Amino acid sequence: MEFFSGMEPLLRSFWFIAIPASVIFLIQTIMTFMGADAGDGIDADFDSNLSGTDAPFQLFSLRNLINFLLGAGWGGISFYNSIDNKTILILVSAAIGVAFVASFFLMIRQVQRFGEDNSFNIDLALNQTGTVYIPVPENKTGTGKVQVSVKGSVHELTAITLDERIPTGTLIKIIKIENNNLVLVEKL
Repeated sequence: MEFFSGMEPLLRSFWFIAIPASVIFLIQTIMTFMGADAGDGIDADFDSNLSGTDAPFQLFSLRNLINFLLGAGWGGISFYNSIDNKTILILVSAAIGVAFVASFFLMIRQVQRFGEDNSFNIDLALNQTGTVYIPVPENKTGTGKVQVSVKGSVHELTAITLDERIPTGTLIKIIKIENNNLVLVEKL
């Protein structure tokens, strides 16, 4: 603590902000690379998949507070001897803190561009062609199985037909989505 005893109060305050913020930032970074920060920060008290929710960035979060304090603390220390007016120094350090938050936001946005939603949506199978895997009985008297490629992966779907029986290996086209796992097909 002898290091801090001869400092002016404002400089000492910048140090007292910068050091803990740096330690917490380092811990957050290590935890992120270990996978401890895998959540997206969206919690719900109900049972839903939250589809359509776009929450890539939360302005008021611990991570952004630490980013702001990190930029403001080290910015204040860096410019302490360069800027004589203490009010301007505080404003500059706050601006640096805001710039840190903005730069981390931009980095997160760029990383999220690499993300891809590979979840299967049965609606994308409509009007697609495929092959019969298990024969489809005639006139909706039972179900069979068809294989369809959607977005580069093959999916097996339960199928019915309004026409005659469709044997294994026959090319089909999905003409209607009946429900989440049942499709209406016709022979090609």
